Amino acid sequence: MKKYLITGAAGFIGSHFVKYLSEQEQDIFIVILDKLTYAGNLHNIKEVLEKKDKVRFIQGDICDTDLMESIFSDYDIDYIVNFAAESHVDKSITQAKIFLETNLMGVQNIMDCAKKSWVIGKDDKGYPVYKEGKKFLQISTDEVYGSLEKDLPEGRIFTLEEGLFKDRKERICYGNRFFTENSPLQPSSPYSASKAAADMLVSAYFETYHFPMNITRCSNNYGPCQFPEKLIPLTIKHVLEGKKIPIYGDGMQVRDWLYVEDHCKAIYLVLKYAKYGEIYNIGGVQEKTNVEIVSLILEQISKIRGTEKKDYLLEYVEDRLGHDRRYAIYPKKMVQELGWFPETSFETGMQRTIQYFIEKILTAKK
Repeated sequence: MKKYLITGAAGFIGSHFVKYLSEQEQDIFIVILDKLTYAGNLHNIKEVLEKKDKVRFIQGDICDTDLMESIFSDYDIDYIVNFAAESHVDKSITQAKIFLETNLMGVQNIMDCAKKSWVIGKDDKGYPVYKEGKKFLQISTDEVYGSLEKDLPEGRIFTLEEGLFKDRKERICYGNRFFTENSPLQPSSPYSASKAAADMLVSAYFETYHFPMNITRCSNNYGPCQFPEKLIPLTIKHVLEGKKIPIYGDGMQVRDWLYVEDHCKAIYLVLKYAKYGEIYNIGGVQEKTNVEIVSLILEQISKIRGTEKKDYLLEYVEDRLGHDRRYAIYPKKMVQELGWFPETSFETGMQRTIQYFIEKILTAKK
């Protein structure tokens, strides 16, 4: 029986991954560790927690060495997927310290405890030798790369490489460059700097200790259960409640959007099949401006509810400090090496997401 440690699994992406993992494999045991800060919600994983003989929930902090050592001692963990992170960029601008503590020192603590548990000796060159079948997967972000130029302000149609991707859909891109795994790390915020520092530390553990690891860097995720501090759920919530929707700057910042379930499938493939030491970019290949996202949400909600489109709710506010202009991932390596592709169209993913929040918010009002 394989044993998984999933940290931050009561959060948005982590909760979706735990559910996906429990559907993919039956003969496993999952240890869920979550600090249950404001963004963590056990209701997100209610169905998984009901499998009491297959799951153990522990409320705790990845920075707690005694706790982490006890988990490895009690459960002989095979796979670690680290979703635990402070991730709200605005908050990192005013409270940088907690981001470094969790996103960097917490990662170091996990790896040190894992190494202590997994090492069984040394090879003839003095490098650690690990028990078979162990792996640490760090979930990172495309924000570690900084910002790409939006050198095609009006956008242009581009077609994915023929024979490489499953679909042949034309997409809009707003620049001539994309993030690859070889792009330099140039973080712009304390949040992205903390994630970049962690990525570098994880890579350094691979080089120094041959630590069994992988890193994934994803584009902006969206979907059901996301905490309403992020653009899409915040906009949906404000529209349904008739509140103003804050738009930073001119609202023309571009993000590459990835449906959360597609992301979970990619994570699983990296966890199970990727070679140690490899880094993978996971992108939705669906670029949208922030204003475009908000307008689409306003339009879809007006259609669903049979009401006017409430454009008057838009409120342009002062831009965020160090606000990156464009993110865009071209996930060629994921496709070629692991056979993954983002299957969910943005239109389908948004319909599911909006419907989820409509039902949740309306139910809460009853």
